[in-house]
Amino acid sequence: MNFFNLKYSSNTSLAVGLLGIVISMVILAYASVPLYNYFCKVTGFGGTPKIYSQESVYITDSLIDVRLDSNVGSTLNWDFFPEQRTHQIQIGENKLINYVIINNTDQALNGTAVYNVSPAEAAKYFNKIECFCFQNTELKANEKKIMPVSFYIDPEIKNDQYVADLSEVTLSYTFYENSDT
Repeated sequence: MNFFNLKYSSNTSLAVGLLGIVISMVILAYASVPLYNYFCKVTGFGGTPKIYSQESVYITDSLIDVRLDSNVGSTLNWDFFPEQRTHQIQIGENKLINYVIINNTDQALNGTAVYNVSPAEAAKYFNKIECFCFQNTELKANEKKIMPVSFYIDPEIKNDQYVADLSEVTLSYTFYENSDT
């Protein structure tokens, strides 16, 4: 009789332990995406530029080319392009650039822009102050909008041995249809 109580107790403990592991895995699975996105925004990891609320105050004599790339997801019938494809700026200079976006349909559409910086090692030095990518963009039928982006490249880039000699950075956006609205 004592053997059965011991076996029941160990089986119950095992079941409770396994259930706890499964619940923990489910919680971690749901929390991992927002935690990873937050980590990327804070550190610039994976080509995600950091977001700042104030402009740079230190400008160097070093120049860098910023190439602008634009793409649109296959389900969104929009034209999307930068007013100028490349800009040569001083590192630390606050720069305001514009993208043009045109809705080519007879209905209002809502889109979300996803952004990336290449090479990924430079992303932590690419600091956005204001960007249309921070919110959804709605365009009425056949509407055209000018979409500004304000940014600077942190002068600390010159102290990073992996990107100190970098001469070009690419800022890339892809617009996708936002069907949640």
